[in-house]
Amino acid sequence: MDYGHELVFGTFLTPAVENAERVIGLAQLTEQVGLDLVTVQDHPYQPRLLDAWTLLSVIAAHTQTVSVSTNVANLPLRHPIVLARSVATLDRISGGRVELGLGAGGFLEAVAANAGPTLTAGESIAALEEAIAIIREVWTPEGGGIRLAGKHYTVAGAKRGPSPAHDVEIWLGAYKPRMLALTGRLADGWLPSSGYAPPEELPALNKIIDDAAVEAGRDPSAVRRLYNLSGNFNGRGGFLQGPEEQWVEQLVELTLTEGMSTYILGSDNPEDIHRFADIATAVRESVAAARATATATATVQSTPAIDSVSTPGSSASIAPESSGATAPSSGAAAGGRGNFSVVPTPPPATKRSTEQLWDESARPTGPALDPSRVYSPQQLASGEHLIQVHDHLRAELEQIRDLVEQVAAGSMDVGQARSHINTMTMRQNNWTLGVYCESYCRTVTAHHSLEDSALFPRLRRADPTLTPVVDRLQEEHLVIHDVLEGVDKALVALVDGSGTIDTLRAAVDLLDDVLLSHLSYEERELVEPLARLGVM
Repeated sequence: MDYGHELVFGTFLTPAVENAERVIGLAQLTEQVGLDLVTVQDHPYQPRLLDAWTLLSVIAAHTQTVSVSTNVANLPLRHPIVLARSVATLDRISGGRVELGLGAGGFLEAVAANAGPTLTAGESIAALEEAIAIIREVWTPEGGGIRLAGKHYTVAGAKRGPSPAHDVEIWLGAYKPRMLALTGRLADGWLPSSGYAPPEELPALNKIIDDAAVEAGRDPSAVRRLYNLSGNFNGRGGFLQGPEEQWVEQLVELTLTEGMSTYILGSDNPEDIHRFADIATAVRESVAAARATATATATVQSTPAIDSVSTPGSSASIAPESSGATAPSSGAAAGGRGNFSVVPTPPPATKRSTEQLWDESARPTGPALDPSRVYSPQQLASGEHLIQVHDHLRAELEQIRDLVEQVAAGSMDVGQARSHINTMTMRQNNWTLGVYCESYCRTVTAHHSLEDSALFPRLRRADPTLTPVVDRLQEEHLVIHDVLEGVDKALVALVDGSGTIDTLRAAVDLLDDVLLSHLSYEERELVEPLARLGVM
């Protein structure tokens, strides 16, 4: 089942001692391509690995938006009170960007060899349950001294605090029944790896968590379902063994059928991280569309049926999609809109660029909207989803504009200074902007490619009168592609020093004009056909 959690995408980086700077760079790349989360493993008995909490603190200091987490923290070598205060401290300093992945300590002999407790597997689970209670007490500001008498931890009057900046979630790495039941009773999230819990095993494992949650009086949806992923973009068949399209299809299915909602890529390859960011965008779009349709369907099914009563001179109450009624339109020149409540986004009132790449007045329009037609919530959801996707593209474009101006301001602030620190700062800012813009260009291209290959052919078949509109939209995709190429060239020139920020600003101005105009035209002409034809 789909638990309805917000989708989150992140990376699982190897904290190798010999590549500390690269690990930090990959964490920054995770943020720059638009992912949400950076995680690292925690094995304090391994001298070849960087200390997890020190590393996460540095990563948090070198990023602004991504959350950070252990994947997962080794409890036996991290006392729960100290661990709770470490988490809360970093969460406060980072502005609420820390979550706690926690484990019972799978390598028990290594723990014991490094002065940790000697525990059996069962004892380590009991210790974990006690530790969770202690950690949450430390984070709770109200009350007196903490007093918990456990078999593995005894706390006799410990002071509370500091409390974290936000409600930090505790995610448990669990595979066996007792740990899964503990997750259902107490945890905020379940964090398995696909290598140890393959997709075909998820239904049975999820059921153990759900049953334990219900028995404890919790809603099973209170437990977020995370998934560490291992895959190969060049593989052939199997789970995540193939091109990006296969990854998208399989992750969407896992979200809608098994409730997995946080996907964490185990890779130290920058190209894999770039690809995963594109996959994240596509998965979000597909899941949002499926959820909107499901919600609308549930609304329709829960609404009592009303018998249609015909009276002289009246029209039918609801025309089904196959009614054969006169084709309506989202055309701007249409008269009344009836109950068609989806409102297309108007184009910007002014242009930023002096270049004009097409004649907006020559755009074809579709058939006129029928104001007497009535649309169900399920039908309206398709057009709403298109606008939501476009709103995301508009917001990201605005962020690019802000970044360009920040880089421009930074360049001016440096003035004529030629110190090493100023030079390095400018290069870093330019590189950051370049990575962000490159990711955005890939997102727009992927969105248009999906429309060209899937949506547009279906619209032509469903309603041939839309062919001139669809043909024009596809032609505009080619123009926008060339504009994106111009942005890319301006970025390359800025980074290598052969270009200027003004050249990039002009390229982004042109992108702003053509893309926003195109998105508005597409909404004006397609939101109603999407509702009427049900092809999205």
